[in-house]
Amino acid sequence: MDLTLSREEFSTLPGWADDKLAPAFAAFRRSAGHALHTAPYRTGSLGLEHDEIAPAYAAAWAESGSVSDRRARDFFETWFRPVEVSPDTGRGLVTGYYEPEVDVSDRPDARYRFPFLRQPENLIKVPDSDSPPPGIPAGFAFMLSAQDAVTPCPDRQAIESGAFAGQGLEIAWAASRADVFFAHVQGCARLCFADGSVKRVTYAAKSGHPFTGIGRLLVERGEISAETVSMAAIRDWLAVDADRAERLMWENRSYIFFREANVEDERLGPVAAAKVPLEPGRSLAVDRRIHSFGTPVFVMAEGLVDFDASRPFQRLMIAQDTGTAIVGPVRGDLFAGSGPAAGDKAGSIKAAARFVILAPAGSLIARRAGHER
Repeated sequence: MDLTLSREEFSTLPGWADDKLAPAFAAFRRSAGHALHTAPYRTGSLGLEHDEIAPAYAAAWAESGSVSDRRARDFFETWFRPVEVSPDTGRGLVTGYYEPEVDVSDRPDARYRFPFLRQPENLIKVPDSDSPPPGIPAGFAFMLSAQDAVTPCPDRQAIESGAFAGQGLEIAWAASRADVFFAHVQGCARLCFADGSVKRVTYAAKSGHPFTGIGRLLVERGEISAETVSMAAIRDWLAVDADRAERLMWENRSYIFFREANVEDERLGPVAAAKVPLEPGRSLAVDRRIHSFGTPVFVMAEGLVDFDASRPFQRLMIAQDTGTAIVGPVRGDLFAGSGPAAGDKAGSIKAAARFVILAPAGSLIARRAGHER
């Protein structure tokens, strides 16, 4: 892994003293509960082991009621040591994502024609995507199983043309293909029915085909400039011509299947890859092959304005999600929250960034960075 670990100090970490840490602590505590009482998180290649962070998890879980910003700061400074993770080549990058709200119907009609689908029963994980069974392309994480044979899952165009029709996989129907598409990109959605009820859905599985960002295609083809490309700009382009929009979306062959995952606290985001609800403005999607879920990561992005204040983005996030496009040790997706306002915020996020992970005191990572000898 081509990266460098460098010792940092809380007292000199830019923005640390100004950050309001109570929400980050709440997010960390939810991950602690899962890791302690359901299942430990898988260790990423960076090497943060569950046994090393478990004492901090236990201390966080022992806290009852709400925790003040000052108490949260004392907690993180007691249990962790700041270590910057730097790629040996290139630079870090953060983007944003959110939980869309989509108007839907529980039955199809002339208006509501585009379904959110559950995972097919015979769609299974590929045991080793680097060395898949015969007939399955390398890199595919999922495949279809039929009797003694396995085959690739149909791609987006085939699925939207009816590859799984008649199997009862539909959760709900939307009036806009683009709304469903962007829910796929985000990996979650709040489905809003006419009677006022809301159903939360989150990622369950995918077709296995590679993800292609349609924003990049539009820039490469001169349809949108690199300076103005955003989620809003892409939506505007798609709205001009339905047939042209359909063809472009089909170029992203990846297709996402959902599962229902209701969250009691409506303020929180969906249940994501770390199996806990996301904290708006505090949950971070990372490359899970490198980082362990539950890790606190202080993100510094000088070219990005903070979510809640007129200052550079310098705030503590908790690694609680992942994504196909999130690749590398200093690559992250900031969860902005739910609904249209969060979508506007998330769609404009793209900035160079630095990652300072909070490594448990005494951990191998902290020792490698020179905190303990």
